[in-house]
Amino acid sequence: MNDASPLYRRVLLKMSGEALMGGRGFGQDPQFLGRLAEEVVAVHALGVEQCLVIGGGNMLRGSAAVADGIERTTADYMGMLATVINALAVQSVIESAGLPTRVMSAIPMASVCEPYIRRRAIRHMEKGRVVIFAGGTGNPFFTTDSAAALRAAEVGCDALLKATQVDGVYSADPKRDPTARRYDRLSYLQVLADDLKVMDASAISLARDSHIPIIVFSAEDAGAYGEVMRGRGAHTIITEEEDQAA
Repeated sequence: MNDASPLYRRVLLKMSGEALMGGRGFGQDPQFLGRLAEEVVAVHALGVEQCLVIGGGNMLRGSAAVADGIERTTADYMGMLATVINALAVQSVIESAGLPTRVMSAIPMASVCEPYIRRRAIRHMEKGRVVIFAGGTGNPFFTTDSAAALRAAEVGCDALLKATQVDGVYSADPKRDPTARRYDRLSYLQVLADDLKVMDASAISLARDSHIPIIVFSAEDAGAYGEVMRGRGAHTIITEEEDQAA
């Protein structure tokens, strides 16, 4: 394999809704969306089949809605609808960059997107389309992290890439604790045992059971997505193997 070859054939990119805000306090930042589209196009050019799961925290967080007095199940459904709004925005910018896409929602809404059907999603990717999964799992009480791990397992992804605000998994919040150390590699069990807040426990357990490595990298570093696809740049990989501190 040469230096430019991707490590994985099919991947799922998980990104929080907050990342889409860029420098804004709400909604989507056009500059960030444009850069995201460019990076998806660049990874597609490597011959990689891609699917995405985008959170809804830039529009609405279920926990915040509950704090405002909205019943939990209703709040979670509201959050799922927010992910559809983000998926449509991401679809638009990726298609403007020249790639065909499909938004597939776990909550049926035929006027704006397709329903999620596993075999159809796989076929879209085989035809070179970027698939954006929206609506979470379609059920309350599950996060978009869990939705990402579920879809990655269902459609046979070789890896789950999570774009965050920092360049990997740390022993503590590096923005608050200057002594926090970044891990090059972690095991699923270490993440669960040490309660490292990279993804929720359900998502980690599902990835472990499905033998899907999780790669954590920074959404704020331009070009990082393509770099980690080649095994380069700062990131943390979560597999069955034991940890090594950077």
